[in-house]
Amino acid sequence: MNIGQASERSGVSAKMIRYYESVGLLPSAARRANGYRDYGDQEVAVLQFVRRTRDLGFSLEEVSSLLALWSNTKRPSREVKKLAEKHIADLEVRMAEMREVSKTLKKLAGACHGDDRPDCPILDDLSQPRTKRPAAKRAKA
Repeated sequence: MNIGQASERSGVSAKMIRYYESVGLLPSAARRANGYRDYGDQEVAVLQFVRRTRDLGFSLEEVSSLLALWSNTKRPSREVKKLAEKHIADLEVRMAEMREVSKTLKKLAGACHGDDRPDCPILDDLSQPRTKRPAAKRAKA
């Protein structure tokens, strides 16, 4: 099947299929005589796997690790579980950070009159230097 058909069957855009090939998540497709990429059921299965892992928020590096484990029939499931648990922990940190962002924005929006006056506590706050953040948050910035 061509890239458009593989895209339709996998739910991954043609642009992303080309990207995944370029970064090595998907082996380069065989080429037809006319130069078009040629995909089979195995490539579509890999694309579906990649899409599902990306939908769950795994990084490209994590997807690569999961793909390697998926294709290794002798893999220890503890390795897969370890990756999933690390991802869960990362997600929980990010969710806590997002809750803090939301809390801050709600506070700022609540302080704003939202009328025709030019004074705006939201812009005033945003123009101030960042306050110190805990070391764990600074490492990700």
